[in-house]
Amino acid sequence: MAENKKTRDRLQELRATSDADLTVVIANAHKNIYQFRKDRLGKPIEDVKVVKNSRKEIARALTIKRERELAQS
Repeated sequence: MAENKKTRDRLQELRATSDADLTVVIANAHKNIYQFRKDRLGKPIEDVKVVKNSRKEIARALTIKRERELAQS
């Protein structure tokens, strides 16, 4: 139940941001994935959910951007 609330809160937060900020969110998530894969080569993994959470963040941001594009049409 708490996870659903966090997700809903995050979605509301993302929907309130501008398109430029969504682009920054997407870029940061891509950087997190890249950094995780780079760090994984030499060290033990501490937080294995980084990639999964970052991919979800990218998907959410892209979905919101697409919703806005369709709403303008």
